[in-house]
Amino acid sequence: MAVQILVNLLLAVFWLFVTGSYTFNNFILGYLFALLLVYLMRGVLPGRFYMITVYKIIKLLVVFIIELIKANIDVIRIIIKPTIKNEPAFFIYQTDLKKDWQIVLLSNLITLTPGTIVLGISDDRTKIYIHAIDFSTKKEETEGIKSSLEKVVREVGE
Repeated sequence: MAVQILVNLLLAVFWLFVTGSYTFNNFILGYLFALLLVYLMRGVLPGRFYMITVYKIIKLLVVFIIELIKANIDVIRIIIKPTIKNEPAFFIYQTDLKKDWQIVLLSNLITLTPGTIVLGISDDRTKIYIHAIDFSTKKEETEGIKSSLEKVVREVGE
C-alpha cells in the first residue's frame, strides 16, 4: 500500500513538472490521473489497490462513530434515571481476529465506547476480558461487538 501511495504522489508531482503549472488544482488533477495509472498497474505493484483500504478505514471510522453515539445515549439513559437499575458485569469475548494489531485496535475501540472497558487479553489472544456498565445478556453483548466493530476491523486487515 505504501508503495502505491508513493508512486501516486510521485506521478502527481511529475504531472506538475510536465504541465509547468504548480497550482493546487493542477496537483489534484495530476493526482487523479496518477490514481488511474496506479489502478491500471495494480497487478505489478504489491498489495491490493490502496483506495480499497482507504475506503475500509473510512467505513471503520463511520461504524465507530455510530457505535460511540449509541453508547453515549445508553450511558445518558442510565445517568438520568432517578433510580439505578443497571446491571454491571464482567464477560469474556471470544475473538476470531489473528493479528495483534487487529486485536489491539478492537480492544481500543471497545474501551473508547462509553460503558465498556477492556480489562485484558488472554495469552493465546482469543479472549478479551470486558467490563460493561449495563449488561443484558452475553449473547447480545458479543453479537453487538462481532457484527459491528470486529467485522470492520477484520475488513481493514484483509
